[in-house]
Amino acid sequence: MANSRKSPQSPKPGKRIAVALSGGLDSVVLLDTVCKAQAFQSQNIEEIWVLHIHHGLQKPADEWLEFCEKLTAQYQKKKYPVAFDFRLLHLNPSAEGNIEARARTARYEALADLCAEHQIEDLLLAHHQNDQAETVLLQLLRGAGVAGLSAMPSERMISADQGPITIWRPLLGESREALGAYAKANRLKWIEDPSNQSTRYRRNAIRKDIIPRLGKIQPEAIANLARSAQLLGDAQFLLDRLAKADGKTILNQDHLQLKPLLELHKNDLPAANNVLRYWLKLQNLAMPSQERLQSWWSDLQTVEANTQLKWLHDDHEIVLWRGQLSVVKMQEQHTAGQWVFTPLPLRSKTLGLSLEWVNQAKASGSIEERQRSGAERLQLKSKTPRKTLKNLFQENAIPPWQRQAPLLFIDGQLIAVAGLGVSFPHLIGSGKRVLPEWQPAQ
Repeated sequence: MANSRKSPQSPKPGKRIAVALSGGLDSVVLLDTVCKAQAFQSQNIEEIWVLHIHHGLQKPADEWLEFCEKLTAQYQKKKYPVAFDFRLLHLNPSAEGNIEARARTARYEALADLCAEHQIEDLLLAHHQNDQAETVLLQLLRGAGVAGLSAMPSERMISADQGPITIWRPLLGESREALGAYAKANRLKWIEDPSNQSTRYRRNAIRKDIIPRLGKIQPEAIANLARSAQLLGDAQFLLDRLAKADGKTILNQDHLQLKPLLELHKNDLPAANNVLRYWLKLQNLAMPSQERLQSWWSDLQTVEANTQLKWLHDDHEIVLWRGQLSVVKMQEQHTAGQWVFTPLPLRSKTLGLSLEWVNQAKASGSIEERQRSGAERLQLKSKTPRKTLKNLFQENAIPPWQRQAPLLFIDGQLIAVAGLGVSFPHLIGSGKRVLPEWQPAQ
């Protein structure tokens, strides 16, 4: 099965939005309301992309994809400006970790990729009031703090390669019963996910066992839980603002300065916890448990100066190096990619490698990419000695997790190191020249 099946795009330039369509009641109602709002309220929308994520975890998944594609085609026949695309995920259900959490993370990543591909800045999701109430109860069971209990915001920004994307949840104020009534009144059809009937998943157990009982005790239980989430979201906004103020000397771009952080921890532990959590939020990482947070503080208070410290958290590494905490993606340590040779203008004063020499090396197959073995040396500037890569990395303040850099060899000679530079003795200042650059894989 292909990973994409694009509908023809609208030739008109203008704003594009996307609707995530699973084929269930909620997303079917969302798509219908969005299409009709665009047509009858003259919103400034030129195109609506319908995006479906095929998880491949259940047998009917192919049928759900076909249903979503056919539903989109029905709106196209009605002259609504809609287009369709999808992604197929390759999830291993037997792999370690919570399959629900892994599927959710992969789904958001796939939706962000689709939005970036189609230059979409606004993505609409069909979460509703019942989903919000269930999320609050799940977070309570986990012992979550204010951030977790604020559940799902009505809007939030996520990052993508092409730029930020705003996620909108326009149905958060609507109950599942209201959506069902709308679908019935408008004769909509949808599909049912059989996994929603299994109470072995915590959310389903809450939906089928807990929520109905709460409704008998308190008729407005669902609405009240959703309202509490909104109030807690307001509180979290204020906590984030406080973290910015407390972290003026601590937050340094994507890093945390250890010395002022420990000083804040000594004088005001809740404020220090708030700054640390805010930093993790900026890095799009999960909030740590109370036990893990206490363990981190214990490590930070006992670590010696200039000592490296490393924690594994949320599939990332948090590393202490030179008095700063940094977040490192696991794949950054062995980045895939390739060396490319960028031509330089003839009038440019930039030094480069001889194009003729590089072409000859390509023809003879003597261009190689290697990893460090530990004995390599390189001269980066004129009138300077050749130095070991270890010394060069230290002099250029390159952190240890970025030192497994790819090396470029031509005719058996070390020519360039990703992140450091090019061998000076091999550079020329005239004639046709190229500059080797390491291009990480996307």
